[in-house]
Amino acid sequence: MISTLQKAVRPAWAARGLHQSALEVLKCPPPEETVTASFGRFISEMKPQHLSPVTLHRSKRMVLDSIGVGLVGSTTDVFELALQHCQHVYAPDDISSVYGRKGTRLSPTLAAFVNGVATHSMDFDDTWHPATHPSGAVLPAVLALADMMPAHRKLSGLDLLLAFNIGIEIQGQLMRFSNKAHDIPKRFHPPSVVGTLGSAAACARLLSLDPSQCSHALAIAASLAGAPMANAATQSKPLHVGNASRLGLEAALLASRGLKASHVVLDAVTGVAGLSAFYEDYLPQPLHPPGDGGHMFLLEEQDVAFKRFPAHLGMHWVADAAASVHKVLVGVGPGSVSPGEVKDILLRVPRSKYIDRPLPASEHEARHSFQFNACSALLDGEVTAGSFAPAAMSRPDLLALLSRVRVEHPHDNPANFSLMYGEVRVVLNGGDVVTGRCDTFYGHWRNPLTSESLRRKFRHNAGAVLPPERVEELMEVVEELDRAGDCRALLSQLQ
Repeated sequence: MISTLQKAVRPAWAARGLHQSALEVLKCPPPEETVTASFGRFISEMKPQHLSPVTLHRSKRMVLDSIGVGLVGSTTDVFELALQHCQHVYAPDDISSVYGRKGTRLSPTLAAFVNGVATHSMDFDDTWHPATHPSGAVLPAVLALADMMPAHRKLSGLDLLLAFNIGIEIQGQLMRFSNKAHDIPKRFHPPSVVGTLGSAAACARLLSLDPSQCSHALAIAASLAGAPMANAATQSKPLHVGNASRLGLEAALLASRGLKASHVVLDAVTGVAGLSAFYEDYLPQPLHPPGDGGHMFLLEEQDVAFKRFPAHLGMHWVADAAASVHKVLVGVGPGSVSPGEVKDILLRVPRSKYIDRPLPASEHEARHSFQFNACSALLDGEVTAGSFAPAAMSRPDLLALLSRVRVEHPHDNPANFSLMYGEVRVVLNGGDVVTGRCDTFYGHWRNPLTSESLRRKFRHNAGAVLPPERVEELMEVVEELDRAGDCRALLSQLQ
C-alpha cells in the first residue's frame, strides 16, 4: 500500500498512469526538430541542381547495371515463381512493366516487387559500404511509380535520377549511424531495412510529398522492414530486395493519402526502439538540406562495387586470389588445373558463417561459398555465370578440389568490405607452395569497372532477353537520361 507521504510526492507522470519509458517519449524533441523531420525536409527540398556531375555519372552507371542484372534475372526460377504468384493470387492491374516480359504489366507495387526479385535473383547487383545492395531496392520502385503517373504529369529523366539518388543517399546516411553496419551482417539483411526506407524516400520525392509526409513515409517503411540472414543462400533471399522496393513504394503511397506514423522513428529515444531495433549502436544525426553551398552526396565520396560474376561480394576476393594461382600453375593460355597435382588448399578469409559453405548443394549456396568460388577460379582461371550451372557444379574435378580445402580466419582479416582480403595458398604434391592474395578486386569501389567493362557486362545480361539493337538503344537512353525531357523513353525500353 502506498503511504500518504508517498502519494504526496508521487511524480505527475506516475499520477497520469505513465511508465518511465513513456516519460522519455514525452521529453523527446517536438516533431519539427527531430532527426526524422530533418530527413523529411531533405527528401522534399532536394533539387536536380544539387546533383553534381560525378554523382550523375555514377548513378547512371548504377541504373544501367541494375537494369541489366534485372533483365537477366528475369530468366531465373525464383523470378518466375514470384511473377506467377503475383499474376495468380492478385487481381490484375495493368499499369507497370515487368523486366523482360513483353506485354506483361502488374500493379505498381507488384511490379516493384517482381523487378526487385529479378535484380537480386542471381546476387549480381551492386554493393555499397557499409554493406547493402542500394540500387535493387530503389530503382524498381521509382520505375513502377513513374509508370503509374498520369499522362499530364510528365517526369524528366533528371526527376527520376534525383529520386533515385535520394533513395541511395538515405540508405548510406542511415548505415553510417552504426559502426556494426560496417561489417558483413549476421542478424538481418541490410537491404530489407535501409533499402525499404530508401525506396520510400525515393518514391516520396517522385510524388512531391511535403516534408511531413516524407517523414511519415520513412516511419511507415520502418514498420514494414526487416528480414533474417537465415534465408541467405536460398531462393527467399531475393524476396528481401523485392519486398524492400515494393513496401517502400507502399509506404510513400500511404503517406501521400495522409497516413501518419512516429515522428521519432530515426531518432535515438531511450526506451523506444526505432532504427535501433536493427542497429544496437545506432547514433543518428540530423540530415541538413543543402544551403547555398549545395549538398555532397555520399555517392560522390564513395563509388559502389559492380560485380563481374553473380555471387556474394565476398566471393570476389577469393576468386581473384585463386585466379592468380591458376595463372601461375597453368600459364597465360587456356587450360585447367589438374586436381591430381593439388595436395592442400588453404583459404584465409574473414569469419562469416553464412558465406563459409564447404559443400554447397544449390546454386544459391554456391553463390555464398568461399570454398566453391575459390575452387572454381582455381580450376578455370575465372568465375562466370556459367560456374553456377548444375553441370559445372557437379564436375568431378571441382568436387575433388573442394574436398582439399581448409579455411582459416586471421585476426587481421575483418568481415568488412572495406578492410578484408582473400588469400589462397595451394600446396602441390611435390611440396611447392603457390599463394595468391587479393586486397581489392576489380569492380570494388576502390578499383571500379571501366565504362567498357560495365557496358560489356550490360550487353551480356540484357542480351539474355533483348535483341542486340534494343540493348544498344537502352544503353544510349540511360547515358542520356539526365538530358531526357520525359523518362518514358526509358520505361518503354525495359520489356
